[in-house]
This record gives sequence, structure tokens and C-alpha cells, in this order.
Amino acid sequence: MTSEATRSEIKNPEKRPEKRIDVLFYVQHLLGIGHQKRAATLTRAMNKAGLSVAFVSGGMEVPGLDTGSAKLYQLDPVRADGILFTKLLDKNDQPIDKAFKAKRAQELVEIYHKTKPRLVLLEMFPFGRRQMRFELIPLLEAAQTSEFSSKIISSVRDILVKAPKAERITEMLSWVDTHFDHVLIHGDQNLIPFDKTFHPARHIADKILYSGYVVDEKVDGTPHPTDGTDEVLVSTGGGAVSERLIEAALSARKLSVLKEKRWRILIGHSLPEELFEKYRIQSNNNLIVERSRPDFTSLLANCALSISQGGYNTVMEVLRAGCPRVIVPYSGGLETEQTLRAKLLSEQNALTYVDEETLTAEKLAIAIEKTLQNKQTPPSSLNTHGAENTAKILSDILTDKPLGKFLKNG
Repeated sequence: MTSEATRSEIKNPEKRPEKRIDVLFYVQHLLGIGHQKRAATLTRAMNKAGLSVAFVSGGMEVPGLDTGSAKLYQLDPVRADGILFTKLLDKNDQPIDKAFKAKRAQELVEIYHKTKPRLVLLEMFPFGRRQMRFELIPLLEAAQTSEFSSKIISSVRDILVKAPKAERITEMLSWVDTHFDHVLIHGDQNLIPFDKTFHPARHIADKILYSGYVVDEKVDGTPHPTDGTDEVLVSTGGGAVSERLIEAALSARKLSVLKEKRWRILIGHSLPEELFEKYRIQSNNNLIVERSRPDFTSLLANCALSISQGGYNTVMEVLRAGCPRVIVPYSGGLETEQTLRAKLLSEQNALTYVDEETLTAEKLAIAIEKTLQNKQTPPSSLNTHGAENTAKILSDILTDKPLGKFLKNG
């Protein structure tokens, strides 16, 4: 929730700063932490480029999240009730009600008026986060009616989930037409054009910009002196939907050609403690089970092989690290994004793809052997400068500079 100091500033207009913030970045993660991590990487890049950022988080706390010098505003957090996203729950796991929604909407609008952003960056909306429209529509309306103008940009990953119903598409396009100046795609149109998973993109082609893929720059940091070296590194992202991969990896270890090496399994903080403990107690000299670490990308640098889910951030991190890699994309619930990305990159020999729906220890062991025998080559032309490009794009928008090279087919 917004701090008491921040509340005091909001309630007392005379305390509001005169200087406008450059970017108000709204991010709402509901299940995994990938959106939040990518947003943090983008925020640090904006800071580095000299942009001041107000980072508004609407999800549960993510341990170790680094948002640089951004001013953090934490709304009363909400999350999804599961992989089908049927309900929104508060921090006490209770369904949120109208009063809760009204309070959050009011706080978000108050933060907007307090920071007076020159640009509002909304993560996923209107192509996702429809559940949050109770606070995002009031925010957009406030931006339209305020005495100062703000550019409105949608920040979207490369792939959307399965195409929504026709009326939802009409709704999305209407929101883009009414409220948004640009739609910023964090992908490479030469690998996956936005219209591959959102066919109506042609109707908003004049607003679409491509930043390239966003990769955490910390991957270039100094590797840990020992951890990760010549290990099999198994990572499960946020951990909320990780049990299937963990179980398969634990069993595949005994069957694998790499069974003599140390295996390190990193489990996200969203997996409940009692389940984590069930795996942690299996640790021994050659098997380490621990919670996810902020230095994950440095561990990748010298590992013998990486096994991971197929989230946007992780795939880009393992590609950039250059380690041998097996991807088991999560495919439960409404998820299709991870599988499509993994299949497309597998077809280019950039990684080894294993279908989660048919995952077994035996199949994972075979995939490991295949990966070690096959020289994987990330697409040489893949644009992975998304963080820096995003900062450049937003700076150019704020200074009315041409955006030609970032335009669709530009």
C-alpha cells in the first residue's frame, strides 16, 4: 500500500512537487514474476538514460527486485487465484470487492496527479490485464482530462495468449484508438511479428513500435566464483507452476549423461514453503535445492547445461549466456505464449524444446543428451537490445524525435 508519507503528500496539495516525473510505469503481475522482472530491467535502462520513473506495482512483493533509482509506489497488492485467472485475491487470499477496487483506483489516480508524468507506460494493457480495468480506465480518463498532457504507451511482450473473443478484440482496438499514442512491442518482428498472435494488429499498425527483446544486463556481471560452474542449472521462474518440472528434473538426474555433475535446482518464491521444503531436504553434495537467487544470470555463465521453463525473461537470458539449454515451456491454464516461442526458437536450433504436457524424466534425459551433441546457435540477427531501445524510444517520444527505425517494418 502507498506509504504514510506518500499518503500525506497526496492529501496535501501544497506538498506536491512542481517538477514532473518523466515516466509513470504501471505494472501488475498476477501469477508469475516475469512481467515484474522485465519491467524492472526496463526501469533501470530508463534511469540510465536519464529518465525519472515512478514505478507503480500492483502485485505481490517480489524479493530482490531492483528498480534502480525509480520512486516505488506499492498499491495494496492483488494476485490471481490460479492458472485460469478466475478471481483476484488480496494479500490475505480473500476475493477483492467493489470497495477494494474503488480504493485502488482512487490511489492510482492520486499518484498520477501527484507525479504529473510526461508519459504513462502501461504494462500489457489493453492486450492483457483486462481484470484491472476498474483502475486503468479511470487512470486513462484522468490523463485525458488533466490540466497537463501525458503521452500514453502500451508496453507488451512479443506474444499474446490465444486470440480473445471478437468483442474483446473490438474493445482492445477501441481503447488503443481512444487513449494510446503508441504500442511498444518488446520483441523482434523478424522472429515473431505481433500480428502472428494478434491478427488485428494491422488495424493499429501506425502505432506499433518494436524495441527488440529485453534482456537483463546483469547477465554480463562477474560470475559467482564457484556456484554454477560446470553444474546443471534447473530454474523454475517464479515457482507458482513449477512442480512438474522439478519432479521431472529430480528423476532425470539419475538417468542423465550428466548424473555425475552437481545439479542446482532454483525454485521461485511463489511455491509454498511446505512444498519447497519437500524438495530442499533432498539436497546432498551433488544436488542443491534452493530458492531463486538474484544472481541467477551470473550462474548461467559457466554452467554445463541449463534446464528451465520458457518464460520471456529466462529464454532471453539463457540465449544471451550461451550455455547449452533445454526449455520446458509451461503450458497449463490459458498459457500458449511460452510454447510458441520455444517452438520457433527450436526450429532455428537455438534451443532444445520439450513439451510439458508429455514431460517425463526419460524424455528430459534424452533432451539433455541431444543438447550436448548438438551445437546450438542463437539467431545471430535477434535483436536483444530491448531495454536500451525502450529508453531511447521513450526519450524520443518525449522530445518529439522521429521513430522511424522502431516502426513496424521500419
